[in-house]
Amino acid sequence: MVRRMIRRPWCSAIVLTGLAAAGHAAPAAPPTFRKVVLTDKFHAEAAGIGDIDKDGHGDAIYGPYWYAGPDFRERYAIYPAKDFDPNGYSNNFMTGVGDVDGDGWLDVLVNEWPGKEVAWFRNPAGQAGTVRAADGWAKHLVHPVVDNEAPDYLDVTGDGTRELVFHTGGVLGFAAPSEATGTERWTFTPCSEKEAWGQYQHGLGVGDVNGDGRPDLLMNSGWWEQPAPAAAGATPPAWTKHPHPFGKGGGQMHTQDVDGDGDADVITSLAGHEYGLSWFEQVAKDGAIDFVEHRILSDKAEESLEGVQFSQLHSVGLADINGDGLTDIVTGKRFWAHGPQGDPDPAGTPVLYWFELRRGADGAVSYAPHRIDDASGVGTQLAVGDLDGDGRPDIVIGNKKGGFVFLQEGGK
Repeated sequence: MVRRMIRRPWCSAIVLTGLAAAGHAAPAAPPTFRKVVLTDKFHAEAAGIGDIDKDGHGDAIYGPYWYAGPDFRERYAIYPAKDFDPNGYSNNFMTGVGDVDGDGWLDVLVNEWPGKEVAWFRNPAGQAGTVRAADGWAKHLVHPVVDNEAPDYLDVTGDGTRELVFHTGGVLGFAAPSEATGTERWTFTPCSEKEAWGQYQHGLGVGDVNGDGRPDLLMNSGWWEQPAPAAAGATPPAWTKHPHPFGKGGGQMHTQDVDGDGDADVITSLAGHEYGLSWFEQVAKDGAIDFVEHRILSDKAEESLEGVQFSQLHSVGLADINGDGLTDIVTGKRFWAHGPQGDPDPAGTPVLYWFELRRGADGAVSYAPHRIDDASGVGTQLAVGDLDGDGRPDIVIGNKKGGFVFLQEGGK
């Protein structure tokens, strides 16, 4: 069994919720989830969440369709549909959801293939008055060459709007609309020197590592510090690289104060096609930021956490699943990432799990695994959000098994 903990004295009293400790109640029963199968056809390796038709119900986006909540029985085309062979690949490795053109309606971004273009599809309701366009949505180019296996759509600049985060030709950066409508090719802002990253690069994230209020960029080889804005008319300052090994390259990388000491730690899978899940504790070393790794799931197939072990942790999400005020991890096994013969344990059960963060009275940090499903797994990206408006996180998955919604029913 692998169970790593970090213990430290607390300098002040803390409130413990939802965990077993001396003088405290045992954890409540974990939440349960109701599975909704959107389709058993392979349309994409990613999924999204958003109220596409603004009817007050969250909708699920999987591949070429958006599925109307609250029951997800009706689907409407975004772009021409194609059923793909699970022995091969799809034309959708990332799904981003946001209002690109500022018309008040959510649009959808899609990465066709690592090394190819990312485009956005304009929600037609802003012009045509209906989101249920018979011939799909108008397509516009974001950037022609996006090399990450799973680029992301996140707010880098801190202005409340999202940018496409990726590397192209070995240069890490982000792209934002070059004009108000977003229909012209977006402008790429480089944030690194050229690195030895190639097509299909794994591991990418955005988060404020150093606590200065500005989001930084993360890759598996380190983090890039966002500088203070330049004065008007001045040349923008360079981003500062801080090397650190965060594994071989997993899935989405996140910053989160795991141990409650007030600074940002890093959570990531270690290898998208192998084993391992870790949180990296931020520590001070020689006046600079450093990290100490703590394994949640081992990188060795024969080691487990409470009997749980699986490979292919290709996508990782964060959310407070059980409502105890602590942020948990959602991840699982990508099904047939390279077909039935590729990668470690390709025929293993395609599980979906959430890992409950627990903090003990003595400062111990641990994660408790809870299985959500054993017949879906994850793709290159998953989506977590409140679909049904009950205040509890739900999950949308897309991969070679199809598209799935998991509605949380138990818990807080």
